Amino acid sequence: MGGGDLGSGVAIRLIRAGFPVVISELPEPMAVRRTVSFSEAIYDGSTSVEDITAVKICDIKGINEALSNNLIPVLVDPDMKSCCQFKPDILVDARMTKLPPRWTHPAAPFVIGLGPGFDAGKNCHAVVETNRGHFLGRVYWNGTAQPDTGVPGKVHQMDTNRVLRSPASGLLSTTINIGDWVDANQVVARVNGLDIIAPFSGMIRGILRPNTQVDRGVKVGDMDTRNDPRLWTLVSEKSLAIGGGVLEAILAYQKQESCL
Repeated sequence: MGGGDLGSGVAIRLIRAGFPVVISELPEPMAVRRTVSFSEAIYDGSTSVEDITAVKICDIKGINEALSNNLIPVLVDPDMKSCCQFKPDILVDARMTKLPPRWTHPAAPFVIGLGPGFDAGKNCHAVVETNRGHFLGRVYWNGTAQPDTGVPGKVHQMDTNRVLRSPASGLLSTTINIGDWVDANQVVARVNGLDIIAPFSGMIRGILRPNTQVDRGVKVGDMDTRNDPRLWTLVSEKSLAIGGGVLEAILAYQKQESCL
């Protein structure tokens, strides 16, 4: 569940390894790195990331049809009610809410949680580390991932200042596109008449859709000093590392099940 950039990187890892993937999403997803997020299928009907295509489906009846056509089905189902009908063998919670999940019982026989909020053995079966650094992608079979630091990981020596945040609550307006190069101090977006300024010269790596309703302080964009189009068209090394951890956890689980 969750088709943002991290969840999409996990999905790509799993599909390339031969696993079918179904994504559940919010009615109005708020992925910043939209060009590498399968959640965009909710708005556009379909979207492709690294030559893998996802399509929006209206109900679980469309799941098998999409999978049979080598497509990722994306379903509006934030509360995972479809689990009762679809009954997946494995659930990967990639919502990155950084809070414990609300379920009181496992939503699938094997549940993998990404990042803070998950506790292996209590509210999931395995946790994958999402914090950049030495432990990124590591699988924990007991305990939790590192706590949320509130500080974005460094990308080419930039951390906090690479993230664009809303100065107020309201509708986001922007004419900037992902992949555009902007100059330092250039206005890249506005919320309630307040400008969002580029902190340095760089490429827009991600930005929310125009007219998205945002809260004050929420992340609305992401910048990078490198002018390389691959950086906004390909999933990140972080997403792939997390996807590798998820794949490790699934294979370990399947091996254990086969020995029972």
